[in-house]
Amino acid sequence: MSNPSLLILPGDGIGQEVMAEVRKIIDWFGENRDLKFDVSEDLVGGAAYDAHGTPLTDATMAKAQEVDAVLLGAVGGPKYDDLDFAVKPERGLLRLRKEMDLFSNLRPAQCFDALADFSSLKKDLVAGLDIMIVRELTSGSYFGEPRGIFTEDNQRVGINTQRYTESEIDRVARSAFELARRRNNKVCSMEKANVMESGILWRDVVTEVHQADYADVELSHMYADAGAMQLVRAPKQFDVILTDNLFGDLLSDTAAMLTGSLGMLPSASLGAPMENGRPKAMYEPVHGSAPDIMGQDKANPSACILSFAMALRYSFDEGDAATLLETAVEQVLAKGIRTGDLMQADGGTPVGCKAMGDAIIAELAAS
Repeated sequence: MSNPSLLILPGDGIGQEVMAEVRKIIDWFGENRDLKFDVSEDLVGGAAYDAHGTPLTDATMAKAQEVDAVLLGAVGGPKYDDLDFAVKPERGLLRLRKEMDLFSNLRPAQCFDALADFSSLKKDLVAGLDIMIVRELTSGSYFGEPRGIFTEDNQRVGINTQRYTESEIDRVARSAFELARRRNNKVCSMEKANVMESGILWRDVVTEVHQADYADVELSHMYADAGAMQLVRAPKQFDVILTDNLFGDLLSDTAAMLTGSLGMLPSASLGAPMENGRPKAMYEPVHGSAPDIMGQDKANPSACILSFAMALRYSFDEGDAATLLETAVEQVLAKGIRTGDLMQADGGTPVGCKAMGDAIIAELAAS
């Protein structure tokens, strides 16, 4: 039986550095837990544009469609700000999401005990926080037609269309309910059914899916603006939050800051099952390419490493290995080992990107 396949796309900025630490983790599992992967690597984003004049080649797109999972670092940077919109680095990322049909974006917001003081909220509000936002990723206002900038009555008009079909809502709702069954069995669906027809449809379809197949899961509904308020008032009331593309973008970034650092947050984007039963999937840290610290060994690799942990859990059915890796990250933080984004006035042991990766491997080895 062949090893599961993994395509690594480090991308731009600190993507190369954090992905190098993930490669060390992958090698460790192969050598010490007999968990081996067939790993290939390619270009995306600005790196692909520099080499090929496009942020994602057709050949790389084909590879992404064939492997069991894609692991991406980060894309973009000021070097590419003046490029035509069609070839900006981010278009490579969007193409991967769209053509792989990665409709369900999982954004965990977990506050490790050692980092509870880093949140902008009071410690008692965020300590032990563990919520999951399920964001629809391939439709809604980011993809709906018509869109563009047009001239009307001698002035420019910008148009984006919020559009959802029943089937698009149905499949992401099922993703959220299935995930809730593996967690605390609660889903809160957020939309704007009070002012948007797409929100009315969203609420109707989510309710229908729930009544038909997931009545055992507790379902509640909340307007997205009220949900944003509740996230910063009492975030631990939530388990799984289900929402659309635009609101999911906003709510997941809000939830991210509750944890204290973007450098700690992974994500998964999942699609329909392939022939082998595994979902098409791409995993990536929430943080950007951070070109200001590129090549300085200052990046925090934890989010990218935790993204690999999500791949172990959701693509490869290796839940024990995922928990082992997540626990290793938590233990490193509990010992006060910190990259620069996690340093505070009260101390800690400062380390660089490579040393953080080494510390996590040391915890794995000691487990």
